[in-house]
Amino acid sequence: MFDVIISGCGPTGAMLAAELRLHDVRVLVLEQETEPVSFVRIVGLHIRSIELMAMRGLLERILERGRQRPAAGFFAAIDKPAPEGLDSAYAYLLGIPQPVIVHLLEEHAIALGAQVRHGCAVAGFAQDDEGVTVELADGEQLRSRYLVGCDGGRSTVRKLLGVGFPGEPSRTETLMGEMEVGVPQEEIAAKVAEIRETDRRFSFGPAGVGVYRVVIPKAGVSDRAEPPTLEDFKQQLRTIAGTDFGVHSPRWLSRFGDATRLAERYRLGRVLLAGDAAHIHPPIGGQGLNLGVQDAFNLGWKLAAQIRGWAPETLLDTYQAERRPVAEDVLDNTRAQMELLSPEPGPQAVRRLLTELMDFDEVNRHLIEKITAIGIRYDFGAGPDLLGRRLRDIDVKQGHLYGLLHRGRGLLLDRTERLTVGGWSDRVDYLADPTAVLGVPCVLLRPDGHVAWVGDDQQDLDDHLSRWFGKPAN
Repeated sequence: MFDVIISGCGPTGAMLAAELRLHDVRVLVLEQETEPVSFVRIVGLHIRSIELMAMRGLLERILERGRQRPAAGFFAAIDKPAPEGLDSAYAYLLGIPQPVIVHLLEEHAIALGAQVRHGCAVAGFAQDDEGVTVELADGEQLRSRYLVGCDGGRSTVRKLLGVGFPGEPSRTETLMGEMEVGVPQEEIAAKVAEIRETDRRFSFGPAGVGVYRVVIPKAGVSDRAEPPTLEDFKQQLRTIAGTDFGVHSPRWLSRFGDATRLAERYRLGRVLLAGDAAHIHPPIGGQGLNLGVQDAFNLGWKLAAQIRGWAPETLLDTYQAERRPVAEDVLDNTRAQMELLSPEPGPQAVRRLLTELMDFDEVNRHLIEKITAIGIRYDFGAGPDLLGRRLRDIDVKQGHLYGLLHRGRGLLLDRTERLTVGGWSDRVDYLADPTAVLGVPCVLLRPDGHVAWVGDDQQDLDDHLSRWFGKPAN
């Protein structure tokens, strides 16, 4: 008997497993693939995801394997510098190979006590009032209290659950890969500059010594279950560039479409969805992996609270209430970005106008905060602007704020030195620090770093502790 079975051990599933294990939840992760992916696609961790890694003490080991880049040029690949003074101690993009981040997060989950079984796939399940019976592809049956589908855009769990996945199907696709070339760099650079004057979807740039990363738009949609061939790349290069640049010896080849879909609901009974199982969109802006990891951070402590028996009645419902609107916004901004990449005259005119508008700091800042997810404010009701937002990693007398969140517990930061967490001390830590540069008297942080309360009144604090952390232990 497990507390939670997670289908899929990608970044979302692995991160969710780790978050649950911080609260001693018995977790089993089922991953269909037996081996890591053979291709090495570089993904980017945006500011908010980097902050979350710092909150759990993971950032140092991830930094060792990644490459920092400026936090700019995300929105529709419009090349504008990042605005000054972004509200984060981690205002950069961290590029890292996808297999590496998956391995690090899985390793983290296992170190915390999660069980991971590769070569196992969910074939069916049935839920009742007490839990979920999960049937594997080989006929084995397992029992858990909850099941979470983190099994990608073609999620078996979502389909078996009968949750609708409305949106737009792919209309076009893009070929992406890394390969060697047979012509001088100068010839490539000149042709690429010429093409990108009218088609920003095309990219052909260095990805290491003698290797180029190639991104080519392609009309129509193929069977995306099958990877493209090198000949597919050559044909499309000849169509767009008039030459195939002598490409050869590919490292990896893949394709993606521009389908945009959002699950009608994130939870049905004891079965939940997270990551690509709940939402898919084009990769423009690099938000997909980040959105899934942030889903896991939002869900993990809430599901753990439900299992440990202290969750307020509606706490688990706030997962969908908070995260689905975030996904809606990501889907909308990727739709807008895709339009701005179109070579048609109308979208190009809008792109030129937006490029001018981004010279205004407020516009540039708004778009960067949107893409990097540091502008998110959950609706916790009326209150100061800080309420519902994440708090940056400020300096405190014990070092850095995020260093106090490694255990995945709540935190009361008290500048008045007059308050207490009382009977919630088994779930919420306390730090009295009158020197903290905070701008408000006290804040109550949820385990995901979002501000659940601002003030200095003990009774008001107790009410909010009950709202988020249930009844006191004594």
